[in-house]
Amino acid sequence: MTETDEAMYFAAEHDTPIPYRQRIRDYYLALGYEKPYRWANYADVPFTSLKKPLSESTVALVSTSAPFDPEKGDQGPGAVYNSAAKFYRVYTDTTDHVPDQRISHIGYDRNHTSAEDMNSWFPLAALHDAAAAGRIGAVSKRFYGAPTNRSQKTTIEQDCVELLERIREDGADTAIIVAT
Repeated sequence: MTETDEAMYFAAEHDTPIPYRQRIRDYYLALGYEKPYRWANYADVPFTSLKKPLSESTVALVSTSAPFDPEKGDQGPGAVYNSAAKFYRVYTDTTDHVPDQRISHIGYDRNHTSAEDMNSWFPLAALHDAAAAGRIGAVSKRFYGAPTNRSQKTTIEQDCVELLERIREDGADTAIIVAT
């Protein structure tokens, strides 16, 4: 390959994925757990094809972000992990405006992101733009908050059941899940 070919096909040495999964496994072991964290992995996922074109479909937004609450400490971009901002039950709010959502309660890699762009974890404005442009039929009347401080069993048996029920209540045809 020529230098030009290499430049077009290969990322720079420093541009490699961050090994999040291994870091989390190592972290759990360092905390004294006998087994490392086990990621959910399903061979059979209950997804279905859309029954109508996306341009005619109502799209729901499911997010792990939390509503900003000034009484819960620093939740701004770059804030340290803030467990006080966690929520433990599914919640909903209207999509008629873009609320102030935050992610300080999430264990994300604060060394490699600034978390300044709310659209990256809460793309409600982009969904409204997609509806206005005709790429999607509509945005559901509510968005949905999915808790993150749960066991996989509680997430599957409680939170996902409640999320699906609320999404169906609102008549959404499909959902975008943005897990931070």
